[in-house]
Amino acid sequence: MADCLFCRMASGEIPVDKLHDDDRLFAIRDIHPRAPVHFMVIPKEHIPTLAELTEDHAALLYHMIEVGREVAAKEGIAERGYRVVINCGVEGGQAVFHLHMHVLGGRTLRAEG
Repeated sequence: MADCLFCRMASGEIPVDKLHDDDRLFAIRDIHPRAPVHFMVIPKEHIPTLAELTEDHAALLYHMIEVGREVAAKEGIAERGYRVVINCGVEGGQAVFHLHMHVLGGRTLRAEG
């Protein structure tokens, strides 16, 4: 989508420093980090929200988790633990309507609810 921030990053129209990049997704640091380590794993396919995922996206979702684990290890947070979050919709806290997964760590994260 031409007006989607993450699609523009995926296409290279907006240059970003990528922690990971492959044919299906990329990972970047969050520009408003909520923890010492905070990055996002973003599919290149435009999927507006978690609610739009279908069974056909199962491999993509697994790949997101797999890349999140790999980048967490490279960032030094895998051993102590980290949080994985996918916000869905306005009330779920989603700000960019292109599916993405947040990975946060580097300090003890308190339970939220």
